[in-house]
Amino acid sequence: MTNAIEVHSVTRTYGRVRALDTVSFAVPEHSILGLLGRNGSGKTTIMSIIAGQDRPSSGQVDVLGHTPFEHAPTLAQISYVRDNQRYPDDYRLHHVLRIAPDFAPNWNCDVAEELTDGFRIPAKTPIKKLSRGQLSSIAIVLGLASRAPITLLDEPYLGLDVTARALFHRMLLHDYGQHPRTIVLSTHLIEESASLFDRVVILEQGGVAMNGDQDDVLASAWVMSGTKDAVAELVADRPVLQRNTVGGLTSITADFALDDATRIRARDLRVQFAPASLQDLVAAYGSSDTDSTDVKVAERA
Repeated sequence: MTNAIEVHSVTRTYGRVRALDTVSFAVPEHSILGLLGRNGSGKTTIMSIIAGQDRPSSGQVDVLGHTPFEHAPTLAQISYVRDNQRYPDDYRLHHVLRIAPDFAPNWNCDVAEELTDGFRIPAKTPIKKLSRGQLSSIAIVLGLASRAPITLLDEPYLGLDVTARALFHRMLLHDYGQHPRTIVLSTHLIEESASLFDRVVILEQGGVAMNGDQDDVLASAWVMSGTKDAVAELVADRPVLQRNTVGGLTSITADFALDDATRIRARDLRVQFAPASLQDLVAAYGSSDTDSTDVKVAERA
């Protein structure tokens, strides 16, 4: 499978602040990647570098086989819509829709019209006076109607109600099915978005905590709960991502395969277990109260 995006040992520093620390991952062509992590984990920084709006301090990013920074043919294939997108003060919706095709060779007016109608974006109100949700709606219109081969969506949900988020999901999957492209979606609404992702990258403190196919990632992550001694016996020296103990009861998020023998032993010890969700994993990696046996990097090819 051809990779549309390849990130090789990227580090980005701003003075003494290390926003990214030797980050590496790849995004296969025509796939949807969930870029997840806490605020400040480096998601927007790496998206800006992929979009060609910033350069790494070291390492390399290739998009469609080229370094995107100041490479016009590659930049023309990228649509990057940030949560804080800026517009001229006098702009209204029609100004944005009129100028967008000049920057998006694959722009589709039908998609743009269906989204603007579905989101009920006011046509006559200056953009600077729109609500947070309405601004997010415009950003989604730009991101999806561009049909760019590389589409980067940074927190597109801000301020959207549940109906608008459902419309976004429906339109994204429908248009992606008809016109496959490579999409990187950064979001904190993990449970709502998980069904969209083929692959996930979890960033924590500027590094990659987990990277791989979503099914493979979830197949080996578990949440277990029971008495403190029973959980400790079951887990032994296996990797624990997060541990919460209240009185004599313990709940852990763990990263290891649960074989038949372990399942039987868990039942004998009355330890309850269930597959960890993506939200469980992001919370575990992002927790400041992790166990000393934490594993901070995991990759599923």
